[in-house]
Amino acid sequence: MIKKLFFLPTFLLLFSAIQAQSFKVTLKAPSYQSGIAFLCYHLGKNLNIEDSSAVNEKGLAIFTGTRKLQGGIYSIVFPGKTLTMDFFVDKEQDITIEVNDTTNMLNAKVTGSKENPLFQQYQKFVVEKGTEMQKERAAYNASTTKKDSSLHEDNFAKLSKDLSAFRDTIMKKYPESMMTLFLNTMKDPEILFKSPKTKQDSLDNYNYYKAHYWDGITFMDDRIIRTPFFLPKLERYYRDIVPQASDSIIEDLDYKLLLARSCPEMYKFLLNWLTDEYINPKYMGQDAVFVHLFEKYHSKGLSSWLNEKQMDAISKRAYMQMSNLIGVKAANLEMLDSSGKRTALYDQKADYMIMIFWDPTCGHCKEELPKIDSIYRASWKKHGVKIYAVLSDNDKKSEWVKYIKEHKIGDWIHVYETKEMEKAVEEAKVPGFRQLYDVIQTPTLYLLDSDKRIIGKKLGWEQLNGLLEVKWNNTKETH
Repeated sequence: MIKKLFFLPTFLLLFSAIQAQSFKVTLKAPSYQSGIAFLCYHLGKNLNIEDSSAVNEKGLAIFTGTRKLQGGIYSIVFPGKTLTMDFFVDKEQDITIEVNDTTNMLNAKVTGSKENPLFQQYQKFVVEKGTEMQKERAAYNASTTKKDSSLHEDNFAKLSKDLSAFRDTIMKKYPESMMTLFLNTMKDPEILFKSPKTKQDSLDNYNYYKAHYWDGITFMDDRIIRTPFFLPKLERYYRDIVPQASDSIIEDLDYKLLLARSCPEMYKFLLNWLTDEYINPKYMGQDAVFVHLFEKYHSKGLSSWLNEKQMDAISKRAYMQMSNLIGVKAANLEMLDSSGKRTALYDQKADYMIMIFWDPTCGHCKEELPKIDSIYRASWKKHGVKIYAVLSDNDKKSEWVKYIKEHKIGDWIHVYETKEMEKAVEEAKVPGFRQLYDVIQTPTLYLLDSDKRIIGKKLGWEQLNGLLEVKWNNTKETH
């Protein structure tokens, strides 16, 4: 008897723990008698499937799992995938959704979750005000007199103000609710000066806007990533709000990742998105952000969810970028010219050195090299610019020699790597020129200063010319 007395409470505790770590979402939709319904969650800009269930002849579908659902905005996708209905999931994990009229989802009944009545109240208000605002916008566009235009413009402004006031009321009355959390994510901060008159006004507007962009939003709450509006806010912040210098981006993202370390899903989402965003950056110099992410996070095992193939791709890309970041000294190359003479990059003295990695059979190279040569002879050469041109494929040596002769670009510094030299590099297990200069396509252009520091990379000839002209003008101004 004693053993049974001890066993029974232990079993009950275990059963309670299992119950606490499970979910159940019941759909009652009598207008459906068959088909497959899906339980999905918002993540980024996508709806991701969490579970699926067959709908029986009574319109009943049950979604269950032996794990807790992550908090956020979920959606029922009805059979046929033409209708969806959003609802909140938080701590309560046994939720019932009754939909008696699929033509009006706002009248659906959600029980088992204290968060959903407020969400439905908000949805109804937004639909009501949104419909009225659309009517006023249409009336404004159809207005034929200034009086009518002003009337509908004022009406639209009042409705918009009513909507903002309703949101503010919810946030003040229910500060700890999921609804408030998500409204804060959607909210755009005010600016100090609606009509800035000076540059300082504009600067103050920017600084205030940036400082308050994340007001009410914590990076220590996993629930906000399961919404359709967190990712657009994140994208806008890093693409338009944060200064685009790599140092500014790195300082900012390190702080946010530090905040998110206590929330695994948020941390994973942020690190994944930042890695994708900067692995192939939109602006020159931002590859330093990706290299930083690799060195500080990925290479130290702080992205354990990545599989071997993903980690290998990230590692290879980082190693391709490490040695050619803006501001670092370019790696020295020592190759042969067309006469067989060893010609090292560091032996070449020039105020500016343009490096070109090219292939004489590449269509884009054939289009770009004549333009580069034209601007070189018209402008660059007299400013002390030299061109160090590297053959990217030593199998094309004969075509290389022919192209140089036919296009009369023999006064460039032309070099190539023999097969023997290439083999020696591989056997020594040291990076070759393709890795050192991230040569994955041709032509690839770099701009070096007199100390062989990289000041421009992966640019077209027009961008290179613009950068050189800025450098020359700055030199004039300082003399």
